[in-house]
Amino acid sequence: MPVRTRLETAAPWIELRTTREDWDAADPVLLGEMLTQLHLIRAFEETVLDLAGEGLVHGPAHSSIGQEGGAVGSVVGLRVTDQVNGSHRGHHQFLAKALAYVAPRLDPKAEFSPEVEQVLHRTLAEILGLEPGFGHGRGGSMHLRWAEAGALGTNAIVGGGVPLAAGAAMAHKMAATGDVAVTYFGDGAINIGAALETMNLAAAWSLPMLFFVENNLYAVATRVDEATREGRLSGRGCGFGIPSWRVDGMDPLAVHLATQEALALLRDGKGPALIEAEVYRFFHQNGPLPGSAFGYRSKDEEASWRARDPLNRTTGEMVRRGLIADADVSDLRDRCKTVMTRLAESLVEPHGNTRRIRPDMWPDTAFVDVGIRGELPDWRNARIVEGVSYDGPVRERKFVDAIADVLHRRFETDSSLVVMGEDIHRLKGGTNGATRGLADAFPGRVLGTPISEAAFTGLAGGLAMDGRYRPIIEFMYPDFMWVAADQVFNQIGKARHMFGGDADMPLVLRTKIAMGTGYGSQHSLDPAGVFATSPGWRIVAPSTPHDYVGLMNAALQSRDPILVIEHVDLYQTMGALPADDLDYVIPLGRARVVRPGRDLTVLTYSAMVTRSLEAVERLGVDAEVIDLRSLDRASLDWETIGDSIRRTNNVVIVEQGSIGTSYGTMLSDEIQRRFLDWLDQPVQRVHGREASPTISKILERAAYAGTREVAEGLALAMAAKGMPVDGAILNEAVR
Repeated sequence: MPVRTRLETAAPWIELRTTREDWDAADPVLLGEMLTQLHLIRAFEETVLDLAGEGLVHGPAHSSIGQEGGAVGSVVGLRVTDQVNGSHRGHHQFLAKALAYVAPRLDPKAEFSPEVEQVLHRTLAEILGLEPGFGHGRGGSMHLRWAEAGALGTNAIVGGGVPLAAGAAMAHKMAATGDVAVTYFGDGAINIGAALETMNLAAAWSLPMLFFVENNLYAVATRVDEATREGRLSGRGCGFGIPSWRVDGMDPLAVHLATQEALALLRDGKGPALIEAEVYRFFHQNGPLPGSAFGYRSKDEEASWRARDPLNRTTGEMVRRGLIADADVSDLRDRCKTVMTRLAESLVEPHGNTRRIRPDMWPDTAFVDVGIRGELPDWRNARIVEGVSYDGPVRERKFVDAIADVLHRRFETDSSLVVMGEDIHRLKGGTNGATRGLADAFPGRVLGTPISEAAFTGLAGGLAMDGRYRPIIEFMYPDFMWVAADQVFNQIGKARHMFGGDADMPLVLRTKIAMGTGYGSQHSLDPAGVFATSPGWRIVAPSTPHDYVGLMNAALQSRDPILVIEHVDLYQTMGALPADDLDYVIPLGRARVVRPGRDLTVLTYSAMVTRSLEAVERLGVDAEVIDLRSLDRASLDWETIGDSIRRTNNVVIVEQGSIGTSYGTMLSDEIQRRFLDWLDQPVQRVHGREASPTISKILERAAYAGTREVAEGLALAMAAKGMPVDGAILNEAVR
């Protein structure tokens, strides 16, 4: 017979319920603050639903009515310097944190201060998409951010904000402030991969992070017991060694007590922690109707939960203790409704038999693209060193050694830098040696991660938004961006613009193109085309060790997310670096004319610069080869490109990757829009086939572009120009 031993969870799993003694022992000031916040948030949400019913909320109105106890109970014990973020249903959490910031210890019998009214006004304006809002109307209901108050931003992607909060927690840990980050998400999000990855990462790194799960039993109309076998969602935390609490979220004091216990662990360096609060949204997923109107809940169920209303629970206990009278609570309720009615009327106006948004409240349409990226640094005082003009002493270095050299130098001079990725702290600098020596020289700042791109990418995004640290991420292969696509594109790329244009995201993402290495379809992508058509990202693709150093130095001075593309074919190539200088910059947005010419303009980047030069020399054509270096739409050097086109009147774009994710798609369209009158023929393109490179060596080579394909493309362009290349020369060039 086998021996069976019942195992216990490594971390405690606690269900916490309050007693009358707990309510009797509670600080009257604390209870008064909770009651006031509960009523303000309830009146606010009722106003939002009223406006939504009139068609004045453009987009969803995810009401938190019924769930206020979880938000208020958890927030009132936080420090001003603690930070929170939330989900699409996050009005209550945002308001609780913002109100606690402007008016700590709210008194239910006192008049509301102008600061309180301003918070309510700006939040309502944001939900309506109006200029006075925190994000100038861009974020709306689902993207509420006020960094000053510690509200990092609510999030429309289910589970999408969880990794970002880990970044805030990481910043607190590194700065040793004792502050914490709280991330709010629901029963639907707890099954999302990014949320579970982040739990594991936060536990592995002991982050001061509180995972706060609002279990309202329904992900839209799907019940928890339909989505998971274990409906006690706090059990997820135990699986990662995270101390976890399960509380009645309709009891604000129970939430508060559980939160205080969790915070004690976090502030003592024993985080993270998880709290599951059982709550209930009184209305449907979106809008002013109850769930029973859509048939997935019964009216009896809704009535039983309404009987547990957190506002009534708090009122009853305070009245029982003689801390407040029923008349005072009625007065509080009336004052909350009155102030919300007045604030709503300041944003809307009568319009026939209905109401409409006041026209002067809308944002200026000229604001639509402002803030996609931040302003680049002022390079006028920078020490710019181009390789072609440098005449000082040099040393020959491999491309990969230049990467390691400049990273080491920047870590010496900038204590805010942190680098993270898989195996970067092992194997003598990761799989390619680019982080060689960093882990030993800078302990605690070189972070080898679990295989969890969504978690560590989002964590880096949150760390960057915090502003105290500048993360560098390494993706071992660019294809892994699809694993972390939400964090890369929905979160990091869009954050600045989405939150009003002023949310800096100083982050560098390093990755490599690995075509020709035999790693197949899922490891061989050129990411330039994907990132170039995604808002918010800047892109650089150095082709020499000298350019790598200068462009990396420039990237690490920017306040935007920047993709730095490397290439395995370049890692072992040699190039000259200034002998004793790793501090110069090459400004973003400057292309380099590698070879002057009169007949064709060849636009290319990364390893294809060398391939293009080889093809030009083999064919003997007089082509001007330009290394773009900066690839994003905002950083293209149109002055250099345009000057060349006006002289050659012909353009060939050269890249290596497949046509489906081609960078040249965007670039050729833009060139023809800008320079059509100067072109003697359509823009020609050299690129790979439709298929991604596969494992077979022959098929892999057939899938991507190399020197042979470049030569063929140049010959076609020259033929269209009326200057065909000699057939024998072409045959020799494409062997």
